[in-house]
Amino acid sequence: MNPRRRSPESARTAHARAIGNAPDLRRRGLWLVLAFLAMATAVFGRLVQIQVIQGKTLAAAAAASHTTSITLPATRGVILDRDGRVLVSNVQVFDVFVDPALVATSDRAQVAGQLAPILQLTAAQVMHALNQPNQFDYLAKGVSQDVNDRLQALGLSGVGTIPSEQTVYEPSPVPGISFAANLLGFVNGNGTGQYGLEGYYNSVLSGINGHESTLTDVNGNAIILGQQQKVPAQNGDNLELGLDSQIQYWAELALANGVNSSHSSSGTLMIMDTKTGAIDAWAQYPSYNANDFATADIADFRDLAVTQPYEPGSIMKVITFAGGLNHNAFTPSTVIDEKQQRIDGYLIHDWDRKSHGDITMQWVLDDSLNNGAIDATRMEGDNNFYNNLLAFGIGAPTGIDLAGEVNDPLAPESSWNALRYAEASFGQGLVTTPVEMLAAVNAVANGGVWVQPHVVDAVVNPNTGKTTPFVPTTRRVISATAAATLAKMMVGVVNDAGAEGKRAKIPGYSMEIAGKTGTAQVALPNGGGYGPNVVASFVGFMPATDPQFTMMVVLNNPQVNPANRFGSILAAPIWKQVAEMMIDDWRIEP
Repeated sequence: MNPRRRSPESARTAHARAIGNAPDLRRRGLWLVLAFLAMATAVFGRLVQIQVIQGKTLAAAAAASHTTSITLPATRGVILDRDGRVLVSNVQVFDVFVDPALVATSDRAQVAGQLAPILQLTAAQVMHALNQPNQFDYLAKGVSQDVNDRLQALGLSGVGTIPSEQTVYEPSPVPGISFAANLLGFVNGNGTGQYGLEGYYNSVLSGINGHESTLTDVNGNAIILGQQQKVPAQNGDNLELGLDSQIQYWAELALANGVNSSHSSSGTLMIMDTKTGAIDAWAQYPSYNANDFATADIADFRDLAVTQPYEPGSIMKVITFAGGLNHNAFTPSTVIDEKQQRIDGYLIHDWDRKSHGDITMQWVLDDSLNNGAIDATRMEGDNNFYNNLLAFGIGAPTGIDLAGEVNDPLAPESSWNALRYAEASFGQGLVTTPVEMLAAVNAVANGGVWVQPHVVDAVVNPNTGKTTPFVPTTRRVISATAAATLAKMMVGVVNDAGAEGKRAKIPGYSMEIAGKTGTAQVALPNGGGYGPNVVASFVGFMPATDPQFTMMVVLNNPQVNPANRFGSILAAPIWKQVAEMMIDDWRIEP
């Protein structure tokens, strides 16, 4: 047998042995596929985690680390008087910033030494900003054009300025305060309006700030090929007022002199257009300088005309008589037996502590007699009297467009007793604000129609010129006949011999001035009765037959001889002084 030849059986055995000893390539291939699938799954999962789950967070972080955003301040709207005179304006100032990444560490001490004296900071304060880890930090805000010019002349890398604006208020004729400060309010260091018109119309005046963003590299350098994103600012609207600056000027002087001469704690003077409700003048003393509000007494920020609840006293008799005349309960010539009376155990007396016997209702108003006012309420009826108070807005806000108006709602009629009706008839035992009483008396001057007092006549968009006028609310509260009769009775308060309002009389115009005095005791805290202090006031309108304005003067806590602490003596002369100025300026014919 040939030894090289194998039998078929031995050949098959050898082939089987060879296959059994070779590597399992299919199994290894399967493992490799599974391994690649596992790695792909892990990579995909990580991508999902980064791009989907953490995508927004990481993108924001990346953008923040490479983006510098600068606010583009909106220009605040200006405030103008009725003749277009600017009362509140803006001047350009500059905010100073630094990008620490652009200032070499070795240069920072020198840069701080250069900046500190110009910005009136210490070198340590500047160094603190230069050592911040961010790419933007303010060094100063609101610096002048001169400071900006000096900074630009230095040519320092990483130091820049952003144009901004600062609100400026006109000076008052009264030293130490700004013009119409309590009416206008002020803008604080954050650019937010506070008090007065600035607070009430802040969103209208302030506009909407824009911003500009620039891409930078990791060292804070601007990327040349990067795109800038800019959202321009939307400037604020302007306010056009009904304020007469000339009348405001005289009102501030007259009131300050009146407060000082009567040694009062404070005073308010308000004038409104009888027919439209527009505020012609609005003075308060003491007041403050809105350009330097940070050093002012915060108590002076309050606008007493809208935030000071007080018992109005005998000015309320105007409203009491309005209701009685409107319900035909009496006439000016109706005679009553006017005398002191005891109600619910309390003796009600008049200012002179006398009983006056048979007198007309005209004399009750002329001489401001409390017991006569009580009788007027009885003739009208309790329910009619209460509803008349509501109609005239007593206990309700006027809606005047000034920040901070308060009100003290009338107690439910069901809770009123005889004493409360009696006291309310002559202005004690209930609380109003000065502007409430001004608007109420103005309704008599306006032929029986109450009109909403308002400061702004129109809001104007400076870009488009679109004007949105202020439309006041109105309502009839008494008949035109009743209003005309009462206006004539109020002329008697000023013109009749021996009447309380005689100090408001103006030669040649005595029959054209309708007025009413008011003297209210000031309640002690915690229901402790009434103390020695009073609120002295006078309200009036003219010409009586066709009124152009209604004015009210209020003096708080005058410290003069008690025999002279009356609205007829202290407040009426101030009213007269300003009215004389208005007669000349407005050319009011007798």
